[in-house]
Amino acid sequence: MYKEPEAHTIRQMFSEIAPSYDKANSILSLGIHHLWKQTVVRLSGAKRGDHILDCATGTGDLALLFKKTVGTPGHVTATDFCADILAFAPKKAKQENLDIQFETADVTQLPYADKSFDISSISFGIRNVENLDKALSELARVTRKKVMILEFGQVEAPVLGSVYNFYSNTILPKIGGWISGQPSAYSYLNSSAKSFPSGQKFIDRAINTGAYSNMTCKRLSFGIAYIYSGTPK
Repeated sequence: MYKEPEAHTIRQMFSEIAPSYDKANSILSLGIHHLWKQTVVRLSGAKRGDHILDCATGTGDLALLFKKTVGTPGHVTATDFCADILAFAPKKAKQENLDIQFETADVTQLPYADKSFDISSISFGIRNVENLDKALSELARVTRKKVMILEFGQVEAPVLGSVYNFYSNTILPKIGGWISGQPSAYSYLNSSAKSFPSGQKFIDRAINTGAYSNMTCKRLSFGIAYIYSGTPK
């Protein structure tokens, strides 16, 4: 059963794995998370000149993709409530000559006016918030057009599900722990992904906040992850 985590625990966990975060992600996902994030940008309908907010940006991968899409006339603000992991993002943006505004902020308490952004996004962060309904409402509040959410789900196909569960339960925590030195962090990331509501259950949760007029989802890699696209009221 899904239980919302405590914010201070999550912040500490990401502080500890920050130096190895990118390396672990690429190895554990075989790089496929980059393709998923590209799909988020494509499905968002982002265009040149748009203003984007990327929450729980981590080391900034999704924010960089959005900036390449909106171009010089556009603007991307990327936030995370963990300053230690966010510290790695500006260097990546500078290496690609991308002008992105990085700020420390909590998605449950966004310091922005209503309808400040055309599109807001969060990738692999929504299940780590202390108050899911508040985070969903805040994302909708600051957004004019579309809220994009990328998050892990559960594989429903019996045979493939068994294989993936073995990998995520046994291999993923060991490799993640070896790379980061923090095996408990990758055990948590796996267990939280398994219990987090996905597909229609997540859509129902979002709609029930009263902040969205509509939400759809796209299943990725047989349900390993989902992309949700919500229209704010």
